[in-house]
Amino acid sequence: MKDTVKPYKDSSSSKKEQVAEMFDNIAGKYDFLNHFLSLGIDIYWRKQLVKHLIKQEPKTILDVATGTGDLAIAMLKTNPKKIVGVDISNGMLEVGRKKMKEKSLDHIISLQQADSEDLPYDDESFDAVCVSFGARNFENLEKGLSEMRRVLRKGGKLYILEFSQPTAFPFKQIYQFYFKAILPLIGKMVSKDNSAYSYLPESVSAFPFGKQLNNIIESCGYTNAKNIPLTLGISSIYIAEK
Repeated sequence: MKDTVKPYKDSSSSKKEQVAEMFDNIAGKYDFLNHFLSLGIDIYWRKQLVKHLIKQEPKTILDVATGTGDLAIAMLKTNPKKIVGVDISNGMLEVGRKKMKEKSLDHIISLQQADSEDLPYDDESFDAVCVSFGARNFENLEKGLSEMRRVLRKGGKLYILEFSQPTAFPFKQIYQFYFKAILPLIGKMVSKDNSAYSYLPESVSAFPFGKQLNNIIESCGYTNAKNIPLTLGISSIYIAEK
């Protein structure tokens, strides 16, 4: 599934290059906007993912599209030996590295620039692989899923936290108005990037969710894919096994 929704419509560069550029542009404001625009619910969503992760007790975790490392920090509650976070945006990673240093976490969480579709790790290197609000930014979803499966140990688990779409009236209509009209306006004013927060609702609308995403995950070789809707379906957790 090669996604054609890109941040900068006038640019001829690939989605991958545009996503890296977009996150470099908004890196300094990203954490603030994330918490502000979601009314802090994004913190609760990450906690829900970690609750599922704790049941597995993974010792080595790969956090794909780690951004500034918020999920990596939350995952410390699982008591792992090592967490590796990767992202294609060096701007986001720089903010994350500063955060890890300030919190004295850089001995257990390492952040590296890498492409989700070409991970620089050996086969079966991690007990768990996670991606939080990053899967819809992949240029080729199946390639990213397959690459994450490659570095996952046999019996290990994939965890995806991603926006989905509410379906119940009237919450669906209220959500869509906020997501498509209010959120891009505030995002543009604060981040100074005209496209980043218009791309967000566009990329969510184009991205599969629920059973459709479960089917795509299983088509990439995973088993027992399931989804858990959060906050009336605004986002969902997907869990699958290798």
